[in-house]
Amino acid sequence: DLKLGKKVNEGKTKEVYELPDVPGCVLMQSKDQITAGNAARKDRMEGKAAISNTTTSCVFQLLQEAGIKTAFVRKQSDTAFIAAHCEMIPIEWVCRRIATGSFLKRNPGVKEGYKFYPPKIEMFYKDDANNDPQWSEEQLIEAKFCFAGLSIGQTEVDIMARSTQAIFEILEKAWQPQNCTLVDLKIEFGVNILTKEIVLADVIDNDSWRLWPSGDRSQQKDKQSYRDLKEVTPEALQMVKRNFEWVAERVELLLKTKSQGRVVVLMGSSSDLSHCEKIKKACATFGIPCELRVTSAHKGPDETLRIKAEYEGDGIPTVFVAVAGRSNGLGPVMSGNTAYPVVNCPPLSADWGTQDVWSSLRLPSGLGCPTTLSPEGAAQFAAQIFGLNNHLVWAKLRSNMLNTWISLKQADKKLRECSL
Repeated sequence: DLKLGKKVNEGKTKEVYELPDVPGCVLMQSKDQITAGNAARKDRMEGKAAISNTTTSCVFQLLQEAGIKTAFVRKQSDTAFIAAHCEMIPIEWVCRRIATGSFLKRNPGVKEGYKFYPPKIEMFYKDDANNDPQWSEEQLIEAKFCFAGLSIGQTEVDIMARSTQAIFEILEKAWQPQNCTLVDLKIEFGVNILTKEIVLADVIDNDSWRLWPSGDRSQQKDKQSYRDLKEVTPEALQMVKRNFEWVAERVELLLKTKSQGRVVVLMGSSSDLSHCEKIKKACATFGIPCELRVTSAHKGPDETLRIKAEYEGDGIPTVFVAVAGRSNGLGPVMSGNTAYPVVNCPPLSADWGTQDVWSSLRLPSGLGCPTTLSPEGAAQFAAQIFGLNNHLVWAKLRSNMLNTWISLKQADKKLRECSL
């Protein structure tokens, strides 16, 4: 029921409208149209708008929940979503894990299937008349683009390049539980007209990537199946549509995980509660449930082992965090009596901190119980363990790495500008 304003833009597969009642936002309306070769081939595919909108909405939701900055606001209807109004940067960023498609034509001698470690980043200037030529980083910087008041220089190019790799890796990891290989990915960035930030914009749908179930190119489910058609017949289009539907059904599973996990913080005294609450709060940022318990391995070893057995018996993967000051027997006792991971996170006092920490570091042989002094570090240690089998936790860790890097990059730019 949104009131539509003027049409801001129209592409081959979507239309963009202003929203007078939602300042700073636009409506992204998908079309029932599929194209290839800069629209050299173009066909109507009934239902594609809804399929593309579902795919894009799920992908952007996954990325946003991980911590990636995007233009996506919310899904509005079956065929449209609301996004922050951005001035688009006319560059398509491509990230490749496997060499295929146009890369092989531009790089003769490279065999299909060659894997890039790390993923390979390429950029292409959006220019239909010249078939979107590949650009170098230097060309992009020398273009001296300015969008929504933000000049695109070295810092902005670096941010987009680093973000492209992180976004690809998050989606690659998300598809792995579906036994599906993300071969490559094409994305675009824009500058939010209100915040003046570079954000992931446009759409990410089945036109944006290559997906190979079981890593098998012959089973491809992406738009390449349309590009490869020798003749577009109604039967061939139905085959392509079934591929798109296959992706739309499974993309919703990217927002879920079968893997469970929890952190159990054991504190030797309730006087350490504030320290433990910091661990619990940090766990919440990774979406990890956290429970707090009070037990002393010195004063009640039988109760400590009973609590341990309580969490070992229900089959939920658990990381124990031992919070004990002075003489830390809690972590070593737990580590010696459970196969679950245990990490020490002692609260240090001003008077005896340096001496107290040795009881956490100097362990008997046969114990693997690392020590971190930061409550947030203990939560991150647990998240890295769960992230091995939980793509949603891993996505948050990967996004945190990216956002920390971007913050440092922007701080350096600001400092240099102040110096000048």
